[in-house]
Amino acid sequence: MKTARLLLILIVLAAAGAAGGYVWFTRAVAAPGPLQTPVTVIIAPRSGVTAIAQQLTDTGVVAKPWMVMLEARRSKRDRALKPGEYRFEPGISLNAALGKIVRHDVVARFVTVPEGLVTAEIKAILTAAEGLTGAITAPIVDGDLMPETYRYEWGDSRDSIVARMRTAQEAALKVLWESRPEGFALAAPHDVVVLASIVEKETGIAAERPQVAAVFLNRLKRGMRLQSDPTVTYGLAPDGTFDRTLTFKDLEQPTPYNTYVIPALPPSPICHPGLAALAAVLNPAVSDDLYFVADGSGGHAFAPTLEDHNRNVARWRQIQRQNSLR
Repeated sequence: MKTARLLLILIVLAAAGAAGGYVWFTRAVAAPGPLQTPVTVIIAPRSGVTAIAQQLTDTGVVAKPWMVMLEARRSKRDRALKPGEYRFEPGISLNAALGKIVRHDVVARFVTVPEGLVTAEIKAILTAAEGLTGAITAPIVDGDLMPETYRYEWGDSRDSIVARMRTAQEAALKVLWESRPEGFALAAPHDVVVLASIVEKETGIAAERPQVAAVFLNRLKRGMRLQSDPTVTYGLAPDGTFDRTLTFKDLEQPTPYNTYVIPALPPSPICHPGLAALAAVLNPAVSDDLYFVADGSGGHAFAPTLEDHNRNVARWRQIQRQNSLR
């Protein structure tokens, strides 16, 4: 009888100890952790719970790896931990750290591709973007991609960003082309991209894009040469390395892109134009202008006649002379 009573007491004490240990453990994994300063941890693909637990301990996110493994298995999250780049804030609890990894609450990275770049320049930006993986193997032609800021995660491939840029360009062009005005001057979406690339290189002022587009469309309707300097530089250096002032000799070079020589659009885009330039071509300003020249303020002076244009050119040259004397 005494033995049975002693055994019962031991069982009760063991149960109480287990319950106390369980309560302590659940409180410990929910309590603020030891991390003192923010830290970023990259969990590699195919990392198991043991490796992740050690990584979180080594980086100071948690105190003991066994606690991570026990909590992950107790809560049935040991097979739901996902690779990626995670940022942990000071004092984060073990439970919250595991939750972040299960939710795949990763660091958001961004890469910005400005409008008006050529393919070689975009490749250089993507190659330098930290966290992207792999070489760019997808073929790219100038005008294929939509310049924009793209979100990505550590471990995403460079080819995946290129694919997203291509999809964005195709989708935007499709919508714009389907809403083109009746009697639109250009015959195909490809021509829109070509002209938009020229508009993109001619002005960086948003309000001017529809005006510049109108000038070029008006010239095409009249059978006039576009006479766009950026097309000349592209014909001489398609990789975007042209870095000097154009000369009169350059304007006479018979490349397929020299719109001082060819009486039409160039055969392909001279850069990757942005959405605003595409929209400007399909929604040009209502204008009779056929000419434009720099006005000295960073913008351009527009003119419907050669006489007006010559006056604007004379004004611009006077500004240049005054600036050279300063």
